[in-house]
Amino acid sequence: MLLSRTMRFTNIILLVILAACPAWADTPVTVTAISQASALREQGDFKGAAVVLGDALKTPDLSAAQRKELEFQIDVLDRTKQDYSFTKESLFKKLSDSVKGLTRQEFEQWIAEGRFDSKTIDGQTWYVGTSVSNLFFRYPELKTRRLDKKSDVAEQKARLKICQAIEKAVRDQKTPYVLPHHFLCTMTVTVHEDAAPAGQVVRAWLPIPRLYPYQDQFKLIKSSSPVEVLAPETSLIRSAFLEQHAVDDKPTEFSVTYSYTRSGVYFDMDPVKICPPDLQDPVLKKFTSEAPHVVFTDKIKELAGKIVGNETNTLREAKAIYDWIGGNIKYSFAREYSTLTNISDYCMCNGYGDCGQEALLFITLCRSRGIPARWQTGWDIFPDFKDIHDWTEIYLAPYGWVPVDPWAGLYATRYCTSLTPDQRSELHDFYFGGLDYYRMTANGDHSQPLDPPKQSLRSDDVDFQRGEVECGQTNLYFDKYSYALKVQEVK
Repeated sequence: MLLSRTMRFTNIILLVILAACPAWADTPVTVTAISQASALREQGDFKGAAVVLGDALKTPDLSAAQRKELEFQIDVLDRTKQDYSFTKESLFKKLSDSVKGLTRQEFEQWIAEGRFDSKTIDGQTWYVGTSVSNLFFRYPELKTRRLDKKSDVAEQKARLKICQAIEKAVRDQKTPYVLPHHFLCTMTVTVHEDAAPAGQVVRAWLPIPRLYPYQDQFKLIKSSSPVEVLAPETSLIRSAFLEQHAVDDKPTEFSVTYSYTRSGVYFDMDPVKICPPDLQDPVLKKFTSEAPHVVFTDKIKELAGKIVGNETNTLREAKAIYDWIGGNIKYSFAREYSTLTNISDYCMCNGYGDCGQEALLFITLCRSRGIPARWQTGWDIFPDFKDIHDWTEIYLAPYGWVPVDPWAGLYATRYCTSLTPDQRSELHDFYFGGLDYYRMTANGDHSQPLDPPKQSLRSDDVDFQRGEVECGQTNLYFDKYSYALKVQEVK
């Protein structure tokens, strides 16, 4: 069943490529190779998949696009291997350091129950590198046995307090954008010393804030080398592009320092005032259509129908979807997005996902009902809990584009155990139409090209938060560099 689903979406992707690049029709061997390799990869035969793709690369007269797609499929094999980094024994050892009183018998029982994401690769079973953290997310009853836990009680209470302050300010000031905060940030990408040959030009794209009604006053203060291209402030994937020469035995460091202002957001919406969206508007029509990882499968349409029932009010429909995700999807750290065929389907079928997977599931369910929905991502810069983060926007007339953070709703519902039930409900409801000011938004849509475009493969072809790096025609994957965002709130 898993294989047939994967093959179906592989075929969808191939049809899109065929439509965009007529030259593919002249090389059916290439199309067949990708389909065969995808099937072999799902069966665990990575060596066989590599042979099929390698042979296809020898096909005469391949176009640059065809060659790049074949090379990407080969790269996916290596990327997947990196994600599945634990053997059974190394996983047991890691768990023993994290779970109080873990016995071999209990571990074997968890293996038998399928508590850990695993994949057979060329005859050996491997477990995903985030297995330990995901165990506690999916089985929160084990939290009391966690030896390496970091308390988030302060975070829970602080998030609630901030959301309450934003709501109050919105009521007092009669505007959805309130309590502006000012931030000074430095984004750094450090390429490992052995990642690029000395003297070669290394190119880097670093994420920076784009313009929104609640995010503005961006100012580039300094950079490690001159910024060659600063993407427009309305770019759907905003970056600062820099170049430097690699130096022998030294890391290549890129950095940009900037300031910006961010306001809290809250739309106090009345369902009675909601109007149907004008889907003749080309912008709104785009965000009700299928896209990479947003596919209206029969299962998606069936699930959306069950969730909303006979409801036709778009606000109530979207809120029902948001509530369903909060009550039915568990949080889990994800595999790299570039290794997944259909992220929304993956999240729905497994019943778990990270913030971006939950966001894409929400977007897909909304769009399947004709509700305009789009991607919004960057960083959650909440003090002491800073991390890359994804959320969404939906269009609700007459209010316009309003934020929705499915992860935050899920977090409040499932994991804010230090709050009372009423407080958890209050926090959950805030993030449907509200957003705190501890955000840096760089992206307004998913799977968008960089400016200037990369000559090589993308490390993440869906999102853009950690930066992208290349040397010549070669992509430098995430294992070739580190990244960090330093944030200072300016009072």
